[in-house]
Amino acid sequence: MWVCGTVWRVRTPARQWRRLLPASGCHGPAASSYSASAETARVRALVYGHHGDPAKVVELKNLDRAAVGGSDVRVKMLAAPINPSDINMIQGNYGLLPELPAVGGNEGVAQVVAVGSNVTRLKPGDWVIPANAGLGTWRTEAVFSEDALIQVPSDIPLQSAATLGVNPCTAYRMLMDFEQLQPGDSVIQNASNSGVGQAVIQIAAALGLRTINVVRDRPDIQKLSDRLKSLGAEHVITEEELRRPEMKNFFKDMPQPRLALNCVGGKSSTELLRQLARGGTMVTYGGMAKQPVIASVSPACPSCVCRACSFLRISNFGAFGCPSGRRTIVQTSSRS
Repeated sequence: MWVCGTVWRVRTPARQWRRLLPASGCHGPAASSYSASAETARVRALVYGHHGDPAKVVELKNLDRAAVGGSDVRVKMLAAPINPSDINMIQGNYGLLPELPAVGGNEGVAQVVAVGSNVTRLKPGDWVIPANAGLGTWRTEAVFSEDALIQVPSDIPLQSAATLGVNPCTAYRMLMDFEQLQPGDSVIQNASNSGVGQAVIQIAAALGLRTINVVRDRPDIQKLSDRLKSLGAEHVITEEELRRPEMKNFFKDMPQPRLALNCVGGKSSTELLRQLARGGTMVTYGGMAKQPVIASVSPACPSCVCRACSFLRISNFGAFGCPSGRRTIVQTSSRS
């Protein structure tokens, strides 16, 4: 898939997870050094006019660049990822759908090129990310209102900046909003090698929380386990290990988790519930297995609270609700 001067083939949804689409020349001259008279008045973008299979409905088009109004900001995209939500939005089965035709992409990082006379928070050269979903980041340049953008530090890794607005924020809000966790408390999650899962590991480690990270078994499980532990994971176990009776001995050396984060559903979510401390909370923010969450009424399962969490609701008040005096760079990488 193409973004900012690079052409990429649109991949099938089954293979989509999180692939960063880097801009060509993103390490070139600062934005303030560009000559407006030398720039083209047209931009290239990945556009879809109706919902359907992204490989069939997304087209590379040349669009007229809008004029910069008094409260507007013109930006050039530096990098934009592909998220499952981007694909779902194009397919038409997402909770938020923009008016058609629309430019794809909900996330990314851009550099400010020019600002309107009434803009006060941003200046040429600043890095910015979208404030909300649906902005359309799969394009070379764009003109947005100042309120649609949030400034981010320009000295953080490009990949981290481009993926800051969704997964790390979702992870932070889930760790902070549902249980009053203290250093030393434990958290259990499935899909631990996902974008949110890796962010949970890193943020939890920064908060002094202990994590039990469940992943699917695979031939290179040790390599994956080592990578997650390098991010701060304390324990990495497979779905099969989670179901074994021996798990009851696992918590002799660490407290049972008060918080479970479920992105899979089905049997995996049932097993997470079985490991929760009495009165704990399981937050469901995804359903990768496309199976319902089933809560057992067996006496072996502790009483707990199950919460469903809206992806849009969490991500939209995310980076933007993180405490300002703390700065943690969340690394991102493709899911294995």
